[in-house]
Amino acid sequence: MLQKTDVKTIDKVVIRFAGDSGDGMQLAGNIFSNISAEEGDEISTFPDYPAEIRAPQGSLSGVSGYQVSVGKGVYTPGDEADVLVAMNPAALKTNLRYLKRDGIIVCDGDSFTEANLHKAEYKTSDPVAELGIDPKHILLVPMTTLLKSTLADTGLDNKAIMKSKNMLALGIICWLFDRPLESVLRKLQAKFAKKPAVYEANKLVLQAGWDYGHNTHSSLPVYRIDTASAEPGVYTDVTGNTATAWGLIMASEKSGRPLFLGSYPITPATDILHELAKRKDLGVKAVQMEDEIAGVCSAIGASYAGHLAVTSTSGPGLALKSEGIGLAVMAELPLVVIDVQRGGPSTGLPTKTEQTDLLQALFGRNGESPLCVLAAVSPTDCFQMAFEAARIAMEHMTPVILLTDAFIANGSSAWRIPEEKDYPEIKPHLLPQSRLEEGWRPYDRDEKSLARFWAIPGTPGAMHRVGGLEKDEKTSVISTDGANHAHMVEARRQKVARIADSIAPVKPMLDEDADTILVGWGGTYGHLLTAATELHNEGRKIAFHQFRYINPLPPNALDMLSRYKRIIVAELNTGMFADYLQMHLPAKEILRINKVEGQPFLVKEVVEGVKFHMDNH
Repeated sequence: MLQKTDVKTIDKVVIRFAGDSGDGMQLAGNIFSNISAEEGDEISTFPDYPAEIRAPQGSLSGVSGYQVSVGKGVYTPGDEADVLVAMNPAALKTNLRYLKRDGIIVCDGDSFTEANLHKAEYKTSDPVAELGIDPKHILLVPMTTLLKSTLADTGLDNKAIMKSKNMLALGIICWLFDRPLESVLRKLQAKFAKKPAVYEANKLVLQAGWDYGHNTHSSLPVYRIDTASAEPGVYTDVTGNTATAWGLIMASEKSGRPLFLGSYPITPATDILHELAKRKDLGVKAVQMEDEIAGVCSAIGASYAGHLAVTSTSGPGLALKSEGIGLAVMAELPLVVIDVQRGGPSTGLPTKTEQTDLLQALFGRNGESPLCVLAAVSPTDCFQMAFEAARIAMEHMTPVILLTDAFIANGSSAWRIPEEKDYPEIKPHLLPQSRLEEGWRPYDRDEKSLARFWAIPGTPGAMHRVGGLEKDEKTSVISTDGANHAHMVEARRQKVARIADSIAPVKPMLDEDADTILVGWGGTYGHLLTAATELHNEGRKIAFHQFRYINPLPPNALDMLSRYKRIIVAELNTGMFADYLQMHLPAKEILRINKVEGQPFLVKEVVEGVKFHMDNH
């Protein structure tokens, strides 16, 4: 092997960890992401879970992956990895396609046993040659041998020893990218605070991995990632689901309304329930209900009682909640519904990502049931948009559906923890005493926003009933009068439309005066921005905008889009947002780039799609 001569400085790197579901790849990748965020790097991650639950060990279907991009100007986890960490032959075989042609492989050489090669369906006993890998680009580490020798005197059994193999791989990667082990040890100490023997074992193994890279003087160079300049503050990495939970807590603090979550566990939204269940210290009430319908109905009850009420789910659960959401529309109660989208229909692909719930969110209820629909664009933006969903729900007395997706919910980004002063006060539309003195009725409305007033049970003089039957606009008693129904339908529609008055106008990025604009919504932001930037840097004039407000659209959105000769919408479905915009812009031809494979876009797919439309339309 060649002697190491220097340390190379790079702007960013993409690393993919891959192994069996029990190999701890998600933990290793998450720790590397976290310590990189603390170093001041921008990060973007993509946990790629297998669809099977505990597939046979060493099989192709049981491989779990975690991809992370670290450095400056990072908006996506990367199309292809610079480094692949493969813990067994199956992981090497299934993940080699994600590696750059000249990428580096760190692999467990001890795993190349006859049994493992057979389970991974190799035809020869030499997987490196069979897969056409250049031997100069692969570091075969005897991980099992190293583990056993490192932990020989600890008294741990073989099963416990093998559980720490991921830390050996992480130690090598920390050496390769000049990352301090002290930061990793702090994470491990916190994780295994109640298991000191496990912590000590992982500490020894982590150091052994670092030493192996250092002492072998391998042909792999050490890289130093050039840290981005960042605003001073406390940084961490945060997943979209965790950020969503924290955004709701901030909204509760800023509104003075206690937070209630009524939910049923469903992949990939369950971590929101997990996170909020930990926060009893902040007054959060998180209840695991018996099903999706009970989840939404418990939240509606909590809303009536004066809480910031939330229910979280994924696509199948949103369908089950639809009648309950319709009740909240009719009762005009504030409610936040979080839909972490996944592949469908039906049970579909629970661990994979799509944007296929948009039309269900907009129109998936009986009758005229308008509500506000928002979409978060990144893991960190989930905090902002959860806060915004709560603000709109309480200030405008309406249900709000917040769409995220599996990619940003499970993925993470570097995040500067905000100060409370950075966020405005939320002013719930509570019933004022002056209205009571004027002879208040439940469906009296604010003249400006058309929102009815939130009368908290127990307020003297405010005893009332609301429900799922139409009410008279003046008396608020049950009404079947057709003219009154038409008036109330229009009032609810206008109430949602007027939310646009509190939304900032949109301004496209890059070349605002171009003929072409690339448009997206939700969690595709990083891929689309990177694609548009590449096109711009190539000399193609292109504007870009990612929508977070879907219904209502920002006040100037349609006028802005109308200025462009080509409107290209890229989304992870067969064209739902494109159809929605086409409905509002009938004179325009909305061009499309679509993908429904349960995977996020590759940047190159978007670049190629935009070039095709620019050259042919």
